[in-house]
Amino acid sequence: MRIRDLSLPASDPAALAAYFADVLQMDVDGGATVIGWSTIRPVPADDRPTGGVHLAFNVPDNRFIEAMAWLRERAPLQRSPDGKEYFALESNWKSQSVYFTGPDGLILELIGRKRLPLSSRTGPFHGSEITCLSEVGLPVDDVPGTQRRLADTFGLTPLSEPSEAFAPMGDDEGLLIVVEATRPWFPEQRDLPNAVGIELVIEASQRGGQVADAQQRWRCVSL
Repeated sequence: MRIRDLSLPASDPAALAAYFADVLQMDVDGGATVIGWSTIRPVPADDRPTGGVHLAFNVPDNRFIEAMAWLRERAPLQRSPDGKEYFALESNWKSQSVYFTGPDGLILELIGRKRLPLSSRTGPFHGSEITCLSEVGLPVDDVPGTQRRLADTFGLTPLSEPSEAFAPMGDDEGLLIVVEATRPWFPEQRDLPNAVGIELVIEASQRGGQVADAQQRWRCVSL
């Protein structure tokens, strides 16, 4: 699964685009941020809430240490309640992550995934090495029900064993992180998830479908 396009409400779309360009060294064209096959389009939030949105970006796993050093120069890393700021997962994830806070309280993540291709780059990391937008958080009131809808509509399967409160739907290239709306985001466990006004276009095995959540006010369609 690939996340092709994300419409992201922002209190100041131009400032968010500038953050992606100046801090994260991403390619911004006409206000839209292009990361590999993914495009992020900031749109005016108007009266919609903006905090609590989670986005993750893939980086080559063999460049993760350099990416973490690069990020430390640009943003404070988020920490878990026990003081950790680096998180490695085995089992089905096979990943390593760091988290940081972006404009409007975005919960952002750099993640290296062992199953994806490695990089031939050496030396200091640059934002142009970020390969794609790989995760978008989607709060719901019914995680198992939404999991079934995403499976039936798009053909998505969980990356790891889902629970009543959490289901990562997709694969290493793209995940919809379905979370219970009252479950605070890892690692700080302070911010509740929000996706009001988010519109997603994904590439999935089953095309032409749509899943929307009227209560949480997000929508996802497949190419």
